[in-house]
Amino acid sequence: MTYVVTENCIKCKFMDCVEVCPVDCFYEGENMLVIHPDECIDCGVCEPECPAEAILPDSEDSTQDWLVLNTEYADKWPNITAKGEAPADGEEWNGKPGKKEQFSANPGTTG
Repeated sequence: MTYVVTENCIKCKFMDCVEVCPVDCFYEGENMLVIHPDECIDCGVCEPECPAEAILPDSEDSTQDWLVLNTEYADKWPNITAKGEAPADGEEWNGKPGKKEQFSANPGTTG
């Protein structure tokens, strides 16, 4: 099992999870984070830290597409080891449905 970042991170990108990760397995995109599944040690400390509740175990049925996305972009985006500044409008996007259309494949710049 591993943890994955899911749709609600898109355009929220609060980054509280990055601070608690003991193995630095988060990678930063322009408008979301992903977890590298081969680096995640399944400790689960990141899950309760996410204000957007966007981190879930990959054992949940709804996470399989997100596991694929996390795996792909963890190999393309820069590693992030410290909490950066969340988007100014991140709170406005928290909980909005249909955010997958807003996903950006561009790498982030905080890391």
